[in-house]
Amino acid sequence: MVDELNDDARGRVRLPAIVRSPVWELTRRLLLAVALLTFTVALVYFDRDGYHDNNDPTGEVSLVDSIYYTTVTLSTTGYGDIAPVSDTARLVNAFLITPLRIAFLVLLIGTTIEVLATQGRELLRVARWRKHMDEHVVVIGYGTKGRSAVDTLINNGLDKEAIVIVDPSTTALGEAHADGLAVVTGDATRREVLRRAGVARASQVIITTDRDDSTVLSTLNVRQLNPDAYVVAAVRESDNIELVRQSGADSVVTSSDAVGRLLGLSTLSPTLGSVMEDLLTYGEGLEVAERELLVPEVGKPPQSLPDQVIAVVRDGTVHRYFDPAVTQLVRGDKLIVVRPSQELPWAPRPGTHGEASSDDEE
Repeated sequence: MVDELNDDARGRVRLPAIVRSPVWELTRRLLLAVALLTFTVALVYFDRDGYHDNNDPTGEVSLVDSIYYTTVTLSTTGYGDIAPVSDTARLVNAFLITPLRIAFLVLLIGTTIEVLATQGRELLRVARWRKHMDEHVVVIGYGTKGRSAVDTLINNGLDKEAIVIVDPSTTALGEAHADGLAVVTGDATRREVLRRAGVARASQVIITTDRDDSTVLSTLNVRQLNPDAYVVAAVRESDNIELVRQSGADSVVTSSDAVGRLLGLSTLSPTLGSVMEDLLTYGEGLEVAERELLVPEVGKPPQSLPDQVIAVVRDGTVHRYFDPAVTQLVRGDKLIVVRPSQELPWAPRPGTHGEASSDDEE
């Protein structure tokens, strides 16, 4: 990574972006405006002998007159009833109060425009996002499991804009935003939070909470909001698999058991553990993938294909490659294969070389 940086970029300090709330920013600018007013009032009052009040018989300028003169001057109203008459007062007005007036106007007008523009842009972005968000993927929890799931989806061609993260953590919020993902901050066990994430219109929901009881409650809420979404949930303990299934999950993955089995395999056979880890790692070595059956492959046995077929999906049922029911492949079958992660001519992915899948042929 360092070798890819140019000479100017090496050694440069990159600080994280400072994000402040609109309320804090507005308060800061208002305090700055008050400070400008106070400074100008003090400046006029201490040099009050250089000013003349046309509405006062004596012409004297009091503290109240100084406040009045400052407000009408900095706001460019300028009634003219109080005016600088001495050379010193006029020079102060020309070279000090005039720049303060400009700064005051820029501060107030700039703040108003910025707040309105920022809020307007954000509301417009959210409205546009909600309008186009349909058939998306909702990922509940952006910890290690959630990030790995999102990486796998993106590496397999899913657009980042089609993924919504739900997580109550501000840390997860920052990490997801840094990854270019939309985030709904909140507890997924609350139905309103899931509604804001558009769960009712989602095609798939991935649940990766840290606690199995939260997973069960989140699954129940998701299923109630969207009976048709495909729900995948991760549980820590295998005893809770059936409970999560009964809650409405279509697929349940046991993280602790999976890690334990991989550890056991690596202990008994380091080479076998390396192969299993290779299959689970995207982007290099081997990969497990699902693909459509191509037209030239119809009627052939699974073992004769260039890809290493390990299962055949027919009418929603998964058959092992040696199952007598799938000795010959038919139109509409889908293949679960093990193949190199890099694209090779002899291991075509449908559509990458102009092939037609069996479903495309009449």
